[in-house]
Amino acid sequence: MQGPKSGNITWQQAGVTRTERERARGHRGATLWLTGLPGSGKTTIATRLEKALLGRGCVAYVLDGDNLRHGLSRDLGFAPVDRRENIRRIGEVAKLFTDAGVLVLCAFVSPYRVDREELRENMVRGDFVEIHVKASLATCEERDPKGLYRKARAGGIADMTGIGSPYEPPEHPELQLDTEAETADECVEQALGFLERTGYISPRSAG
Repeated sequence: MQGPKSGNITWQQAGVTRTERERARGHRGATLWLTGLPGSGKTTIATRLEKALLGRGCVAYVLDGDNLRHGLSRDLGFAPVDRRENIRRIGEVAKLFTDAGVLVLCAFVSPYRVDREELRENMVRGDFVEIHVKASLATCEERDPKGLYRKARAGGIADMTGIGSPYEPPEHPELQLDTEAETADECVEQALGFLERTGYISPRSAG
């Protein structure tokens, strides 16, 4: 990762350690990165998983691609160089959330493997959890919740992922959720089970 342009910047160490924050939270901080084609179900799963985690006393927050493009990345388009910068910025925000002991759910197409791998390499081992929200292009086009595929097919969107721009699915994600085979709620249960098994959150109480 390239460093800051100015050489007069020093990283400020926090007065509270990450271990202390996580102990207070009662769970680990992590970046749960949901990647997949537009319309695959990333945002739906992320928002439902956030609610399920909050219901279990966890601190969770969704970072949504469209929302961040209204502010943090409002100066960026969808050309490859802009996509990469968008993901880099979001990764830095997610890293801070993770250090704060938050389970941050990132719902982004993030079409390029190299960008996602750079995110992983920029975080402490185990902090980056890649979740592939899987659905075929045909299914995503049929769903088309925002009408983007229809616009792309009509020539209104030049860089639409899956149509005018490629999507590179993860080769070895920590978790894969197939939204053609499972409902959104079933996918959320799978995600919770994964987080329990891997020690990010405590198992659900039997009582």
